[in-house]
Amino acid sequence: MITLIGNLKGGTGKSTVTFNLALWVATRHNKHVIVYDLDPQATTLDAFEIRQEEGYLPAIQPQTSVAQLGSDSDHSEVLVDMGLADMAALEVAVRKADRILVPVAPSQADVWSTQRFLKMVENIRGGKPVEMLAVINRADTHHAVRETGEAAEAIETLKGVSLLEPRLYMRTTYRRSFSEGLAVFEMEPRSKAAAEVEELGRALYPV
Repeated sequence: MITLIGNLKGGTGKSTVTFNLALWVATRHNKHVIVYDLDPQATTLDAFEIRQEEGYLPAIQPQTSVAQLGSDSDHSEVLVDMGLADMAALEVAVRKADRILVPVAPSQADVWSTQRFLKMVENIRGGKPVEMLAVINRADTHHAVRETGEAAEAIETLKGVSLLEPRLYMRTTYRRSFSEGLAVFEMEPRSKAAAEVEELGRALYPV
């Protein structure tokens, strides 16, 4: 299955989701994983290179060209970190995706961006349906802050996308995990971040 992780707006945490989810699928779900990093910022690629340098297993070498996408998905779980700089590659990835996961930060601007992204996907695919899932990322940890709940309510009004119940919260653990080349559940197995990724993984890849 090809799962594309993308949104139009920067800073939604696509790389965070891709990196942690890929390692969750490989280690917890015991599936062969192939990762594509099609974002020029190459954050996902950098994190996996650090992982390789440190000798952590499993070692995953992300692909950076869309050319082979789709030829390697029969017996593997494929995750694609989407970039916007190469529109031709973006269109190929969107057309070939089996499902699209949209990380959404809790702000009105991100909700608007998600709405535009849904329309873009529809246009690229020419009406051919694809499963669209949204996940709240970088949610507020303080319960008194209303933006996260408001963003969730707004997403639920959008047509063509389903909001997943799991949420990833704003935690330093996610930022630190990149620099160490470890998923949050490897670095801090008992952390709240680890539990969040576990819940998201099980929602996307049920046994």
